[in-house]
Amino acid sequence: MTRPSGRLPKFATLLASFAIVAAACTPGPSTAPTGGPTTGPTSQASTAAAIKYPATGEVTCPSGSTAGSYGGKDYKGNMKSIEAPDASTVVFTLCAPDVAFLQKMAFAVFYINDSGWIEKHAADGTIKDTMNGTGPYKLDAWNKGTELTFSKFDNYWNKDKYPLVPNAVLRWSKDSGARLQALQAGQVTGMTLVGPNDFDTVKNDATLLLAPAPEGQALNTLFVGMNHDDAPWDKLEVRKAVSLAIDRQRIVTNFYPAGSEVATHFTPCAIKYACVGPDWPSGGTAADIQQAKDLLTQAGFPNGFKTKIQYRNVFRGYLPQPPVVAQDLKEQLAKIGIDATIDEQDSATYIKNANSGKLDGVFLLGWGADYPEVTNFMDYHFGSGCTAAFGKCLPDISTPLGKGNSTTDDAARTAAYTEANQKLIDDVPMVPIAHGQYANAYLAGTTGAQVSAISTEVMWGMKPPATASDPNTVVLMQNAEPIGLYCADETDGESLRACEQSMEGLYGYTVGGTDVIPVLATSCDPNTDGTVWTCKLRQGVTFHDGSTFDAQDVVTSFAVQWDEANPLHKGNTGIFEYWGGLWGGSLNPAPPATPAPS
Repeated sequence: MTRPSGRLPKFATLLASFAIVAAACTPGPSTAPTGGPTTGPTSQASTAAAIKYPATGEVTCPSGSTAGSYGGKDYKGNMKSIEAPDASTVVFTLCAPDVAFLQKMAFAVFYINDSGWIEKHAADGTIKDTMNGTGPYKLDAWNKGTELTFSKFDNYWNKDKYPLVPNAVLRWSKDSGARLQALQAGQVTGMTLVGPNDFDTVKNDATLLLAPAPEGQALNTLFVGMNHDDAPWDKLEVRKAVSLAIDRQRIVTNFYPAGSEVATHFTPCAIKYACVGPDWPSGGTAADIQQAKDLLTQAGFPNGFKTKIQYRNVFRGYLPQPPVVAQDLKEQLAKIGIDATIDEQDSATYIKNANSGKLDGVFLLGWGADYPEVTNFMDYHFGSGCTAAFGKCLPDISTPLGKGNSTTDDAARTAAYTEANQKLIDDVPMVPIAHGQYANAYLAGTTGAQVSAISTEVMWGMKPPATASDPNTVVLMQNAEPIGLYCADETDGESLRACEQSMEGLYGYTVGGTDVIPVLATSCDPNTDGTVWTCKLRQGVTFHDGSTFDAQDVVTSFAVQWDEANPLHKGNTGIFEYWGGLWGGSLNPAPPATPAPS
């Protein structure tokens, strides 16, 4: 299949298009450092039959606690190169084996965009507001503040199977009661995240179907975070005092639905290796409160101090009642002399502040599994490319995590995560609070009703009951509006769910499940030591705008996230938070921001 009339096949024009970018961005011969930043194809390629990223120079991999390098800058990542020997093959070369490689390929932030689409829409800033995927539904409109509408993509490569109905609508309301009212009125086919007090209401309504997460499979964690680069959180005694002050059981008992659990570890115990090592120390007892006060005195705060409790008012499985939990936390911290004001921020601002390390009080955040592996929880937050929310990455945590994610040996992984869990307790970058039980609800008789452990409910796998007001349109109501639709540069689940209706990756997940399956790849196979993965691409796939899918799209989709010097490294925030968290670090990282003069 070819591009629309008047456009040349992408792979044939690769050298010309990338050469222009490379010429604009690469220093001249007299000044270019060996292995400097570049966005073009490999200099060894004499035809358009092969491409490589980075195009020039070699990535030197990290070794132990020593950073690698590229272009004269430190490199902490695990990706070494991405190559396309031909239009239907992509080869990923890693610095060390990655036990979660296929799960990452299935994750929404690594969905594949058309390379020409990225070039056009990243340049004009519209890439965050629209989508051009290969999936069963194409996006028709994003009516800001109201809904996204989708319709069947007639040229979908698997159109004999999906979608089940021709139209879909994604709506939202932050109020769980409003979502339930819309469901009871038949205005929507399904809703995410039933309110903690409404489980029985749905169970007892014969017109509705409650779809709870399987017992023990609530793969999420609420935590109270602190940025250890900022005062007073730079003092370990202060962070330990906060941990001792919080009665985690009180929060779960009072504000979570039945089946929720106090978090003994950061990662839910249903995930292998999550709960090796010691449990998190208890908190909230009289003895804990006195010890916390003593620690604050040691830190120089005998009378406590003032701070903020920061949060966003978005209902999530890990935090079903944000305002009341924030208020309860305020009351608990007051017992040790910490006087906190409550700072509610809108969701987009809050996530941006968290990802850039700008939350300066204690903050309520959480995590729902993107893929069911311990690396998803631990590496993103505490690995070598950790989120900035807690401050600079802590080597005594990231080092054992690096060992754990690069081997399949059971004993070695157990030892690595035991050490990492102990170091979390020692360093206290956050306090894990709860693993929240959750449920979705649907009209009774809905085909494909889903409650996903990894929040990948897909409307193209659903069909309303025959009694619905419009049986040809599935309507799902989630808990918040997407922040953006270029999911490579988003981290909130509402945005990712929107992308999952239209976008596809090399791999994906079974509908409603957690098993990875090939999608835009027909296979991705490792070499014997797991450092080289060769992916064969599906043929006959087109994007919603008619463009042909090929290896260039894969290389570009990954490269623009990986390389901070790439001129297409643009999205909503430009942080591309998941890349560092899951692959360990970027090419050409920007220098740390210089503090403003006081």
